[in-house]
This record gives sequence, C-alpha cells and structure tokens, in this order.
Amino acid sequence: MSESGLLLELESTLNVSTWPVRDWIYQYLPEPWMQGLAGALFLVLLFVLLRMVTKTVLSTVVGQALLRTGKKDWLDLLIKYRIKDRVSTAIPLFMVATGLSLIPMSQETLQVVFRIVLASGFFYLFRAISGLLLCWQDFKDRTQAQSAASIKGYIQVARIIFWSFGVILVISVLMGKSPMLMLSGLGALSAVLLLVFKDTLLSVVASSQLNSNDMLRVGDWIEMPQTGADGFVIDIALHTVKVQNWDKTVTTIPTYQLFAGSYKNWRHMFESGGRRIKRSLRVDASSVRFLSEADVKDLKRFALLGPYLKEKQADIRAFNEELSSEGGDPINGRRLTNIGTFRAYANEYIKRKKGVHPDMIMMVRMMEPTAEGIPIEVYCFSDDTAWINYERLQGDIFDHLLAILPEMGLRLYQAPAGSDFREAFKPNGGDLHYIKEILDDA
Repeated sequence: MSESGLLLELESTLNVSTWPVRDWIYQYLPEPWMQGLAGALFLVLLFVLLRMVTKTVLSTVVGQALLRTGKKDWLDLLIKYRIKDRVSTAIPLFMVATGLSLIPMSQETLQVVFRIVLASGFFYLFRAISGLLLCWQDFKDRTQAQSAASIKGYIQVARIIFWSFGVILVISVLMGKSPMLMLSGLGALSAVLLLVFKDTLLSVVASSQLNSNDMLRVGDWIEMPQTGADGFVIDIALHTVKVQNWDKTVTTIPTYQLFAGSYKNWRHMFESGGRRIKRSLRVDASSVRFLSEADVKDLKRFALLGPYLKEKQADIRAFNEELSSEGGDPINGRRLTNIGTFRAYANEYIKRKKGVHPDMIMMVRMMEPTAEGIPIEVYCFSDDTAWINYERLQGDIFDHLLAILPEMGLRLYQAPAGSDFREAFKPNGGDLHYIKEILDDA
C-alpha cells in the first residue's frame, strides 16, 4: 500500500463531499478562514454530539441488557474500566476523520491530520478492548472458586500480544504504510526482541506450565526458604507471584523461579483432611526401669492400660514358665518396663482422642537415645487442618502425656539451668567451705 493508500481507501468509503454541510459552507462563507473555522466548529460539535449519543446508547442498551440478565457484576466492571467512555470516544473520532476535508488545507496537511485523528481512534478502541480483557479477568477472580487456577497470566499474555499488534497498526497508520510491512521488519529485530523480552518469554512458559499442571493456585500455602516466602499465595501474575507471609509481609517471587526452583505446597494437606502431628517427648534415661508386681498392680487402675497389661502379663508368664522348665536362669526372664508401658498408654490415648483422624496412620515410637534423653515420638494426624484447632489438639495431647509421665515413674529430660547449680551449692553442711578449701589447696 502506498503512503496515501490508507487515506484514499477510507475517503472512497465515506466521501465527505457528499455531506450537504460542505456545500452550505462553501456557498455562504466565501473567505477561506471562515470556511476553515466553520468546518472546525462543525467537526467539534459533531464529535461532542456523537460522543453523547454513543454513550447514551451504550448506557441504555448494554446497561439494561446486563441488568435484566442478572449480570450487574459485569456492569460494575465496565464502569470501573471506563469501557463506555473509550468506545464513545473512538467511534466519533473515526467519523471526524472522514470529514477533515471540510477544513480548507493542503493535501499534505490533510493527510497528516487524518492519520493523527485515525490513530487516536484506534488507540481508544484498543484501550476499550484491553479493558474488556481486564473485566474478564476480574470477573473470573470474583466468581471462580479460590481453588481454581488463576487466568491472570493468560490474560496478561493476551494483552501483550494484542497491544503489540495495536502499536504496529497505530504506527503504520501514522506513517501511511501497510501493517504487513511493519511486521516483516520485525524479523530483522528478532534477536534484539528476544533479548529485551527474555524475562517475559520465560514468564510465559513458566505461567503456562504452572497453570496447566495445576502446580500453584491463589490461596495455596507455600514455603520457599530461598526467597523467604512462607504463607498464602495472594496473586499470580505473568511475571510475579505474591505471597503474604505469616507476619503479614508480602514476598514477590518471579514466576519462572517457581517453575525452575523447588517449593513446598501445603494444598494437598488441606485437601486430604488431615494434618500431621509429629512431636517428641525426651525421657530421662536414668528414670527407665523394670516394673515390679506392685507397680503393675497399681497401673491396672488406668482403663487404657487394662487390656495391654493383661495381654503382656499372660505372654510374659508363659515365656518365663517355659524358661524355668528348661532350667534357665530367672535373670533371663522377661519383665515389663515403665517406658514400654508409657508407649502403650500413649498409643491407646491418641487412638481414642477426639480430633485425631481415625483413618490415617497413628503410632507412638521410641527413637534413638541421645545425650538429651530418649525421644518418644507421637505420630498421628488431626482431622481438622485449621491451624488454631490443630495446635489446640496437639497441645491437649502433650499436656496429658507430660502430666502422666510421673505416674509411670518416668521423668522428662531437662538440661540443668543456673538455678539447679545454685541449689546444689547452697551452704549446707559446710559444702561451700569444703569447696573453698579444695580451691585454695589447688
């Protein structure tokens, strides 16, 4: 298309010479400056009138249609993004562009002004379409379930592509060149474009993969230590993902980093209906011992231990009788221990505890002894994944187990504090005087 081809094509479609006002202006206003002023005033009035009519029609037709179909949310979004204002500006600009020859001016000046007005019309039209995409995005965010994948990344990709073609079209109109000529020129700049839009291309791939594989949703609780993120996802955009941490700060993570790196997503824990309790009690090793007959008799008052003690006593008695009949030393016989009895009690307790998920694994196990005592680990799941309720259940379980330890003759391991040393070296029976003498001799 030649430099003036676009102008000639549009003028042939809507030829201003057929407007009656043109004949009236040139007949009754002989002076060129009068003709120019009258033509300019007429075009301004035409623009204002067409804008008012277009806005009224859109408000009446579109507004009433959305209200009658029960889609007031869409109407609010159209007002929010000023779709009506932009469309009612674009249409009059196209009409005014076809009537610019009412103003006496040279052909070169007419072409420049025509291109500017026409490009302005396309600009407002593109803004209206871009606003419609934003309306769709907001509508989806309002109506879709929180667990659904966000379409914000796809909308942003569509807007980038749309505006790329829009800018090319506007530039081609201003230059009077064919848009295809502009597109062909981009091939030579492909390497530069790839470098400039590197992050955008990476984000497009990452965003599509995250959404298509359902790896991340708004509302997911994620942990990503390398970025300091630990909280709920509040926004998934094309380039960034925003995470609101537990301290109410917000961490912004590049989208491609979530795809290329690793993070922990707690969504499946919430969907499973159970939240893991995995915590240990450290028992003082010096308090572990065998149970005497009197101890066993005393422990039978615990209802949770009745079946366990009965079964174990029968098993131990049978083993010891067989050992005795074979002439074995009684020292090799089996006996109950207080720590084993405590594990059995804790296991029965969590099985009957309200709030512990009955269909998920539950056990109480003894871990490898360390210098800080013997760890007894409680492993089970709560049937409520809400944080407050989960912590309440976990606290109730360990409150009870800590309080029941002395009943089994066990002590919780605790590293000695400064008060313990002060108590040990109190002036009692000349202890401090004796220590002082030793230090003086040394």
